[in-house]
Formats: sequence, C-alpha cells, structure tokens
Amino acid sequence: MSPLDFHRSLPGYRPTPLRDVPRLAAELGVGRVLVKEESSRLGLPAFKVLGASYATARALAERFGLPAATLDAVRAAVRGSTVRLYAATDGNHGRAVAHVAAMVGAGATIYYPPGITEAAKKAIATEGARAVEVDGDYDDVVARAAADAAADPEAVLVQDTSWPGYTDVPQWIVDGYSTLCREADDQLAALGVAGPDLVVVPVGVGSFAQAVVAHYRGPGADGGTLLAVEPDRAAGLVASLRAGRLVTAPTGDTIMTGLNCGTVSALAWPVLRDGLDGAVTVSDDQAATAVEDLARLGVDSGPCGAATLAAARLVLGQAGWREAIGLRPDAVVLLLSTEGRAANPVPEDRV
Repeated sequence: MSPLDFHRSLPGYRPTPLRDVPRLAAELGVGRVLVKEESSRLGLPAFKVLGASYATARALAERFGLPAATLDAVRAAVRGSTVRLYAATDGNHGRAVAHVAAMVGAGATIYYPPGITEAAKKAIATEGARAVEVDGDYDDVVARAAADAAADPEAVLVQDTSWPGYTDVPQWIVDGYSTLCREADDQLAALGVAGPDLVVVPVGVGSFAQAVVAHYRGPGADGGTLLAVEPDRAAGLVASLRAGRLVTAPTGDTIMTGLNCGTVSALAWPVLRDGLDGAVTVSDDQAATAVEDLARLGVDSGPCGAATLAAARLVLGQAGWREAIGLRPDAVVLLLSTEGRAANPVPEDRV
C-alpha cells in the first residue's frame, strides 16, 4: 500500500488546501504564489502526522509479522499487547506519535526539551502520552529517547532522524510525507499549472525536506528550484553545506521550535546536499512578520511554516538572486507551510 493510499484509508483524511495568494505574487514579482497550508491535518494542526502514522503502521506491522500495514490490522495486533511508542520531539512530531499511539491502542512516551511551548506540552498530554522533559538540546532529547527505548523490550522508537543502524523508521516517515507532495501535484494540475518553478521547504532534522527533494528530483520530475530555510539560531543544514560534510551546529531559543535542530538526519543529508539548489536562514522577527502577513491574507501558518515566506522574501528581494536561480516574471512559487498557528504559537499568542 502506497503512503497516499494508506492515508486515504484513515478516518477524516482529506487533502489540505493549496492557497492561491495573488498579493504575495505581486509583492514578490512572480506570476503566482501558492501556499500548501497544513493547519489541519487528520485532526492535528501540523503535517507531522503523515510521517508518524505511516511509519508507525509499518513498524508495528513488522513487529507483529503482519502481511499488510493497514490501520485495522495494526489495531488488532496491538490489542492486548503492552507495546509502547517512544519519540523525541520539539513539538509537532511527538504529538503526532502520541496521537497515532492512541489511534491504534498503544502506549506512548514522548521526550522533549525545556524550550518547547506550554501549548505543545499540553497538546502532547491531551493525547494520553507519558511526557518526559529532558534538560538539554534536541540532540540530547533524541539520545535519551533512543536509550530508553533500547532498554524497553516492548518499545518501538518512532524517530524522524536517523543514525547508523537506525534507518528504516526514519525512511518510512519520509515516505509518509510524500503524500503532501502528491496532493500538491494534483492541486497544481487542477489549476492548470504544470509544476512549481520554486519550492521553499523548512528544515529541522531534514526528513520533510528529504521527501520534498526526492519527489521533485525523482525520475521524470522537473521540480524547478528547491530552496531550504532554517532558523538562524539552528542552522545545521547551512553549517553542513558550508563544511561539505555533516556537522552539528549550535542551537539557541527560537520561535521556530519545530526547526530547532542542530544536526541533520544522516539519511537526509546526502539527499539534501545533492538535490537542493540553496539554503538560507531567517530570523525570529522575519518569521513572526510572515505569520502575521499570512494571517491577514487568510492563511493559517505558524512560525515554522511561515519561514518559507520569509525565505522567499529574502531571496527574491535581493539583487541578483532572482537572476541567479533563473526565475521568470511569470514563475510559480510553492511555499510549504508545515503547521498552523495553533501548533506553534507566536509569543503574543502564548500570554
């Protein structure tokens, strides 16, 4: 079963909107700006459940020896067991894993750093998960989740970053994200658009960007220019691209909490290195401004998703960059907004 077919089988599935925003097209000097809005995805305010649901089903099907990773088959296998999902998160991934655990009847233990928002902590708790706060950065949280899962014979680790010896689940998460790209293809075709000329994607550990690059750089694909964006306080991809190898960058507090990761997934790194056309960083102020501007234009986006607009403004607003990437005046720009404002409130929403 393909990821798209799997997601179509889930209760409440429907494609998320592709918003046409003419005012942004006029501002950026392009033919069209389209925003893939992930503010409501299978009952959650972010896209992460696409990867979490598909990877969990695949992992549990493998654990229980099931012939197919369908929701009904997984639920039946989990019933009466003590299997527990483990995951590290800086917000949305952990809630998604906890949500899927509740959906299939499994337990969940979710680890997070102190810096995630109170809203994110409460959201994880509402899914019925056991929550563990780890003193450290995101890499420390991942290490703790992996260590605890290794010590629990009933554990299934559902992590969206990879390391030597742990690649199957992260790849299934990447595969799950492909549904978003498939939907965008269909929506663009319905608008009479052959494909985007510029795609802007946010990067945390890089698994979603890996899915986007794989989709637009796959056989027969012509995805135009692919641009990644990170917070300027957590720029693991940019640091690695500059070094020519995978390195860890220092991280600091940022309102783009879902992107606050200093180390790119080992699985994603070669795909991003070879497939992206560029990567930029944006500040909290730039992301916050983009959140507010998108809201005024009818698009619900949190700081991580709105970072794509901030990046497009940065690149298309500087002399020579438009020419360097060969962007025509009638170009179609696709911004991938990965979360709604409820998933990751900006500071004024947290009061």
